[in-house]
Amino acid sequence: MLQKIIEQIKGNKRFLVTSHVRPDGDALGSELALYHLLRFLGKDVVVYNQDEVPENYRFLPGSEVIVHAVDDLDRFDAAVILDCGNIERVGERASDVAKIKLLLNIDHHISNDGFCHVSYIDPAASSTGELLYRLVVAMSLDISWELATNLYTAILTDSGGFRYSSTTKETLLAAANLVGCGADPQWISEHIYENNPPVKIQLLGKVLETMRLDIDGRVGSMAVFQETLNTLGAKLEYTENFVDIPRTIQGVDVAIFYIETETDLFKLSLRSKDRVDVEKIARFFGGGGHTNASACVIEGDFSDVHQRVLNVVRSVL
Repeated sequence: MLQKIIEQIKGNKRFLVTSHVRPDGDALGSELALYHLLRFLGKDVVVYNQDEVPENYRFLPGSEVIVHAVDDLDRFDAAVILDCGNIERVGERASDVAKIKLLLNIDHHISNDGFCHVSYIDPAASSTGELLYRLVVAMSLDISWELATNLYTAILTDSGGFRYSSTTKETLLAAANLVGCGADPQWISEHIYENNPPVKIQLLGKVLETMRLDIDGRVGSMAVFQETLNTLGAKLEYTENFVDIPRTIQGVDVAIFYIETETDLFKLSLRSKDRVDVEKIARFFGGGGHTNASACVIEGDFSDVHQRVLNVVRSVL
C-alpha cells in the first residue's frame, strides 16, 4: 500500500494535510514532515488542525504554517489524514474533509476502520512518524534538517522516548539515521520535556493528589478537573504525558488518566505494561488505539465512570 500512496502523491497537485484533535508530537511531526516533503516535490499544501499547536511543539520547523480554519475544500485534489483511525478524529470539520475527492491515510492504530480510499496502516509501527520515514526512504528523497527534526520528534514522542514495546530495531535505526541527517536529540528533548511553564508543575502537584491504586495495586489512576484548570489558569495541553506517572509505580499494570473536558464528560488516556491490552478497554467505550496506549471518552459522574472503567479493566487483567 505504500507504493499506492506514493503514486497518489506524485499524481496530484493540491493537498490538505490534517490529523487528530489535540495534536501530539506524532501528529504534528508527521504533518510537518509531510508538508516539507510535498513542498519539496512542488505541491501546494495546506496543513489544518482544529486545535492550536501546544507550546512545547512550536519549535518544530514549519509549525507556523498550520491553520485552524480552512475554506473551499473543493480546491484540494486529495486530503492526507495522518495518525487517525477514523475520520471523526479530525474534529468539527471531519464530515467536510470526508467529501474531498481522494482521501489518503497513513496510520498505526490497530483500531483503524479503513475509512480512506488509499491507506498505509501498520499497527506494529512505533508511530506514524516511522511510517512517514519509510515513505521518504521509498521515494529516495534527501532528508533535510526540517524533515529529520519533525520525523525524529514524531518517533521519539509516540514511542515513549523509545521505551514502549513498539520500539523495534527498525525504529532505532530510523532515529539514528535522522540524527545523522541533522536531528538534534538533546535540543528536541529539551523543547518537549524540559521547557515547562511553572503553572504546569503546579497543575501536576494538584493532579498527584488525586492518585489512587485499585485492584490490588495493579491499576493506578489520576484525574484533572475543569475546576482545577480554571483555578490555576492552566491549559489542557499541559497534561500531556501525565498518564505515564501511574505507569511507573511498582506493581501497576494499567495506568488511567481522566481529563474532565466538560462537566461530566471525561477523556481517558490508558497505558499498560507488558501484554495487558488496554485497546480492549478503550474499544468497549467506543475508543481505540494500541495494545499499550489507547483512549476513549465516557460521559457520567466521575465516581461512576471510574467504577465502570474498573469493571472492564478486571476483564483484561
